[in-house]
Amino acid sequence: MDKSVEIFEKLRSSKGVTYKEIAQKTGLDASTLSCWVKGKYMPKNDKLKKIADYFNVSLEYLLGEQKTPSKDGYWLDEETAKMAQEIFENKELRLLFNSAKDCKPEDLKLVHDMLLRLKKGENGG
Repeated sequence: MDKSVEIFEKLRSSKGVTYKEIAQKTGLDASTLSCWVKGKYMPKNDKLKKIADYFNVSLEYLLGEQKTPSKDGYWLDEETAKMAQEIFENKELRLLFNSAKDCKPEDLKLVHDMLLRLKKGENGG
């Protein structure tokens, strides 16, 4: 299996979306995605860029040329980016990234408060 397909499937699985949903959001045909995954052809970079944008990762990450998914340099260092990706891929910890979907307000508040306390401690406060 092509490295980019492996990465795509991992992203798709972690987000819990179907080919049809991705196709609708990106403007691509579901058959384009299916043919790519089956190894029938490699989409052109403009189509791959739409997929990368949908998952909020860089094209280089989707192609397997970059280790960290960040397309905009959000994380300050690679180790943090890697840890954040591991948290995102863990369904039970995904709350940190996908909180609006199915968590209770008190759960989100707890996570928010913990992060603020961690940040405060980091700054010596």
